[in-house]
Amino acid sequence: MEYIAVLAPSVVVGLLFWFAMKAIFNADKSERQAEARAQEEAGFGIAKPADGSKPAK
Repeated sequence: MEYIAVLAPSVVVGLLFWFAMKAIFNADKSERQAEARAQEEAGFGIAKPADGSKPAK
């Protein structure tokens, strides 16, 4: 039982960090996709794909 009491705070902080980073990366991905759609609709040519690959010709 002592091991659980010692490791629990680290595990909880690690999980909180993981969820926070996941939320940040998902928000960034969504923002990049929205920016690409907005540029495409505005007529700025071919927008870069959100996955970082080169656009098809």
